[in-house]
Amino acid sequence: MRIFHILNSLTNKGNGIVNVTVDLAAEQARNGHTVVIVAGHGEYAALLPKLGIEYFFLDQRVSAVNLVKASVLLFRKIKAFRPDIIHAHMRTSLLLAWLCTRFPRYPLVAHLHNVHDPESALMRVADRVIAVSQSVSETMARTIPKWKLRVVLNGPLQSARTAPFTSIPPRMLIRPAITTVAGLNHRKGIADLLEAFDLVLLRVPNAQLYLVGDGPERVLFEAQAKLSPHCDQIHFEGWQAEPQGYLMMTDVFVLASRRDSLGLVLLEAREAGCAIVATHVDGIPEALDGGTAGILVPAKNPSYLADTISNLLLDPALKQTWQKNAQKGIENFTCARMTVKVQEIYDELIESLHR
Repeated sequence: MRIFHILNSLTNKGNGIVNVTVDLAAEQARNGHTVVIVAGHGEYAALLPKLGIEYFFLDQRVSAVNLVKASVLLFRKIKAFRPDIIHAHMRTSLLLAWLCTRFPRYPLVAHLHNVHDPESALMRVADRVIAVSQSVSETMARTIPKWKLRVVLNGPLQSARTAPFTSIPPRMLIRPAITTVAGLNHRKGIADLLEAFDLVLLRVPNAQLYLVGDGPERVLFEAQAKLSPHCDQIHFEGWQAEPQGYLMMTDVFVLASRRDSLGLVLLEAREAGCAIVATHVDGIPEALDGGTAGILVPAKNPSYLADTISNLLLDPALKQTWQKNAQKGIENFTCARMTVKVQEIYDELIESLHR
C-alpha cells in the first residue's frame, strides 16, 4: 500500500502529534508499505530516511499566498506519488489535503489527537476520523458524524523513533523524587502540581520535584515556584530528548492535566515501571486501564493530589504495588498494535469507497 501522511512540522520537542505520526509511519514502512511524510521542517526530517520513509518538505505557514502555493505543490506531490490513502494529522494539513483529494478522489483519513481545541471539529471533512481515545470520540461525536469516528489508542512503545530503555542512562535524581514530563502550560496542571508539592513537603520535607519539559508559560510557573519557601527543591529541567532517564529513577510520576486526550508519557511511565498518579480527565483513564495501572485523582485539586503522592512516598510497599501494576498490560500500547488497528480502518475505508 502507498501511504501519504501530512502534518505541519517534524519537531521532536515533545509534540505528541508528531511523535505518533513518525511512530505509525515507521511501523508501516517496516511492514513493507511505501510511505511518505509531507511536512514542514523539524528535527525528525533527518531520521525519516533511516526509517525507510520518504520526506517531502511543504511550507504550511498560514497566509493566503503561502497556502495557495502549498496547495499547488501538494497537488503535484499527490499526483506523482499516487497514494492509496492520505492520512492528515493537523488541521491546516487536513484542509490542504482535502482540497487536493476531491478531483481525482483519494481516501482521506484525519487523526484527531487533541480534544481541547474547538477547531478540531474541522476534522469532519475527512472520510474517517481516528480518535486517540474513546473519550475523545465521545466528545467529538457532538460535531463529527459518529459513522466517521474510529478509536485507536496511541501506541508509542517499542518505537523505532526512540532508543530502548536499556540503552538510556538513568538520571541521578535527589530522592525521594516526584517527576512530571509535560508541556509547561496550564492545561497540563503545572500550577496545581506546584501547589500540591508545597503540601507534600509538610509530610515529606526532603522530597524533590522535577519538571521535565518546556512551554510558553514556563516563566509563569518559575515565578510561582520562586514564591515557595521550598523553591530550591523544585527543578525546572527543560525539554529532554530522553526523558526516560528521569522515569527510571523517579519515586512517583505525576501528570496533573486539566485536559488530556491520551498522554503518551503515561504509557512511557508505565513501561518504566513508575508508580503513577494522574488526573481523571478525558483519555487519561484509558491510558491507565481505568485506574488499575495508576492512581486517578480529581483535576484541579492540589490537596487531594498532595495526599495521594505523600501516601506513596511514605509507604514503600504501596509504591511497589503500583510500580508493578503500571507494567501489567502495556503490550496493548505498542506501535505494532496501533499500526494494525489503523490498517483495519484504511482497508475498511478503501472497500467502502469502491462499492
